[in-house]
Amino acid sequence: MKKILIYGAGGFGREVQWLIERINEKKPMWHIEGYLDDGIDVGTVINGYQVLGGIEKLKEYQDPVAVVCAVGAAKTRENIISSIKAAGDFEFPNLIDPDVQMSSFVSMGEGNIICAGNILTVNVVLGDFVILNLSCTVGHDAVIESFVTVYPGVNISGCVKIGQGVELGTGSKIIQGIAVGSNTIVGAGAVVIRDISSGCVAVGMPAKPVKIQGGGIAD
Repeated sequence: MKKILIYGAGGFGREVQWLIERINEKKPMWHIEGYLDDGIDVGTVINGYQVLGGIEKLKEYQDPVAVVCAVGAAKTRENIISSIKAAGDFEFPNLIDPDVQMSSFVSMGEGNIICAGNILTVNVVLGDFVILNLSCTVGHDAVIESFVTVYPGVNISGCVKIGQGVELGTGSKIIQGIAVGSNTIVGAGAVVIRDISSGCVAVGMPAKPVKIQGGGIAD
């Protein structure tokens, strides 16, 4: 079994622990070393596993070890991954729940987390460090770029393109052929029926940009 560390000891980190345990029930693959978290005291026990330290702890590992980043916020996750890569040479496995339904015509990079209940159909492309939380659907020919977070119960239709660093809120829906620009947040329950530009927050049914991230109000 390969050693694996979970970065992020919050709620989603505990869900990722459960995901790894579910994978191991089908085929023993991973030995969970413990948690890494820069905001929780070393020695704190989280669902049976200790917090071992933060990013600096990684510099102590000489043997091969895998790391999964269980942090939902897209930009924060991107920054953490950059720090982990600077700390050493680590494996970033794709963790896919045994319950996931996925065709053989799905391709993906590294470090992706696909939780229980997801359905990915055909010719879907995922970048790196994408999170598909519980019970989402991804239609044919969809492209989901790196560091995207898809919260529970999202429906992504065919031929949709989701840009890097996007967050799709719980229960949101993207109709076919739509593009969502990078670093945009789509609110919970929103229905996206037209393209959404980069760097904005979009809410409602149909979804409309309400502000540009970091400042101004959208037209």
